[in-house]
Amino acid sequence: MRLITFLPPGGDEPVGGEVRDEQAVEFGDGSTVLDRLRTGDRTPASGAAYPLADVTLLAPVPQPRAILAIGLNYRAHIDEGEVANEPPEKPIVFVKLPAASVPPTGPVRKPAATQKLDYEGELAVVMGPDHTVAGYAVANDVSARDLQRSEQQWVRGKGADTFCPWGPWITTVDEVSDPENLWLRTWVNGELRQDGNTKDLIFKIDKLISFITETCSLTPGDLILTGTPAGVGVYMDPPGLLNPGDVVRIEIEGLGSIEHPVVA
Repeated sequence: MRLITFLPPGGDEPVGGEVRDEQAVEFGDGSTVLDRLRTGDRTPASGAAYPLADVTLLAPVPQPRAILAIGLNYRAHIDEGEVANEPPEKPIVFVKLPAASVPPTGPVRKPAATQKLDYEGELAVVMGPDHTVAGYAVANDVSARDLQRSEQQWVRGKGADTFCPWGPWITTVDEVSDPENLWLRTWVNGELRQDGNTKDLIFKIDKLISFITETCSLTPGDLILTGTPAGVGVYMDPPGLLNPGDVVRIEIEGLGSIEHPVVA
């Protein structure tokens, strides 16, 4: 299934449902995407249906309880840095705040506090009950590089409001044969910037979950952003950083795409 939270045409109340045959179909029983993640219920949606192009997609779980992200988890991304580094011995885990979550269409807001806004296309793991994986989505780990580098903690540089557009839906695990072999591509204003594959993850999904849950519980709807491949803007020559008016598109094979503007 492809689980969505959306606004029906002319509506202002979010509803849960699924994408089926290019339609957005309401669950029909009043349940939300988070309810379905908690229970594991995959009963086909049976409510009102609308053309997918006519609805407004929201973040599948509008404000996840926890958004955990992983740094330096692709060898090529490590190699493109300013200083040669060895791969980390353990996953580098940081937190993005719930208010970072925004719809797949954004927008991402550029705070006045940063002059070096960047993108990171990433595979998002969406958790189900008992530390199991419920599904996968596309995400942008938006980063304020100057804040990230000048402060020991990354909360302001990585976890700012709107710094995690994601979606466009949650593709459940039964529809993804191998999440660790998916092409991931990012475009900025139509220019291809990132072209990688999740097979290059240093720490695989099972390892990330086991490492995080040594100290932190994971509950249904929580997200793990698994890291970004090479091609981020800060390491381009000249740097290809984001400014108001830019449009970022991220696509992962089999999972769909997100596309959002950057605004002041």
